[in-house]
Amino acid sequence: MERQKVDISKFKKVELIKKLFREDVPEGVIVRPNPKDYNHYHSYGGLSPFFEGLTKGKLLGTECQNCRNTGLWLPPRVDCPDCWEKTEWRDVDTKDAKVYTYSVTNYPGAGFKATVPCPLISLEIPGVCTKFMSYLSEFGEGEPYIGMPVKPKFRIRKPTYTILDISWVPTS
Repeated sequence: MERQKVDISKFKKVELIKKLFREDVPEGVIVRPNPKDYNHYHSYGGLSPFFEGLTKGKLLGTECQNCRNTGLWLPPRVDCPDCWEKTEWRDVDTKDAKVYTYSVTNYPGAGFKATVPCPLISLEIPGVCTKFMSYLSEFGEGEPYIGMPVKPKFRIRKPTYTILDISWVPTS
C-alpha cells in the first residue's frame, strides 16, 4: 500500500508546528490543532493531602500499618494495594534520592513548553517501595545521569495543585 502524501501547508500555523517540534515535520505526517475551550474539574479525593503538601514544600507518601514491610508508597495510595487497608500519611525523606533512570524529550507536553529539552526522571528514594516519576528542572551538561543525587524543588508561589508543583535539581 502506497503512503498518501499530505501537504501540511494547508494547515494554519505551520511555523508554530515547526517551532513546537523543533524540526521540519516530515512530508506525509499530519499535524493538526485540537483546540479545547472548556474546563475539566476533578477531585483528588483521598489523595488531596499529597497535592496540598507539595504546595507547602512537603513530599508525602503513604504506608500501610498492616503490611509495614513494604515501605512508603510514592505516589501515595489511599488503600494498600496488598491488603486493601487504609494507609497513613508519612513525610518522605529525600536526602539520599537519586536518578534511577531518565529520558530526555524536546516536547514533553502541556505545562512544560517553556523548559525544553526536558529530562524526565525516575527516582530511587530510600524507604520508598516504588520509583517516583518527575522531571529535572535544573541541569547542566552531561546531566542527568543514572545515580545522580537530586533534591526536590517545590512550586510554593502560585502552585498549580498538580504534579508539576514538584521538580528535582542536582544536589551538587
